[in-house]
Amino acid sequence: MKEKLKSNELEALRVIRNSLMHTGSFPSVRELMKKLDYKSPRSAQLLLEQLTEKKTLHRKPDGNYQLLEIGTDETTRAQTVDVPLLGTIACGLPILAQENINAMIPVSIKFARPPHKYFMLLAKGDSMNKKGINNGDMVLIKQQSSANNGDIIVALIDDEATIKEFRKGSDSILLIPRSTNSKHQPIILTQDFKVQGVVITSIPKIK
Repeated sequence: MKEKLKSNELEALRVIRNSLMHTGSFPSVRELMKKLDYKSPRSAQLLLEQLTEKKTLHRKPDGNYQLLEIGTDETTRAQTVDVPLLGTIACGLPILAQENINAMIPVSIKFARPPHKYFMLLAKGDSMNKKGINNGDMVLIKQQSSANNGDIIVALIDDEATIKEFRKGSDSILLIPRSTNSKHQPIILTQDFKVQGVVITSIPKIK
């Protein structure tokens, strides 16, 4: 049985969760210190170490932290699978490498169907708002390296992940924005990019 969390640990967990849900990234020690109204970063660091000992957090190889559970009861957990919420996807690293994972989010098996692999990203900008993907939304993606015309995909160009509609021509690839904002223009590519997955659904930003 897991060790019960103290009130200050639960408060730290709430701050961490909020940061992950709103920014997709883990708060720094100093951000945690400010949010918890502590005088020294050491107090915040100690809390992170306590949560790691209690297996609520995991320390990644790069020294950053990963949230192991957002918090669901046992009855809901039976119908969910844990899907990694990714931070920056670095080119050359496997997409689900520990360094990329910021948290594990329980998702219904109606959306994330085993045995396929899935991951989540936080959408940035308004380039796909006509497809219901808005700034700050969480996007559930099925991991795969190929796509069909019309699929909404996550493409990795250099070390930048972008969500666009996929169109393949005879000698080029088009990544098409679907936006009310006319500044977004199609990206024309040859083969110098990677399909990382196909979008399954988006979850509106948590207020």
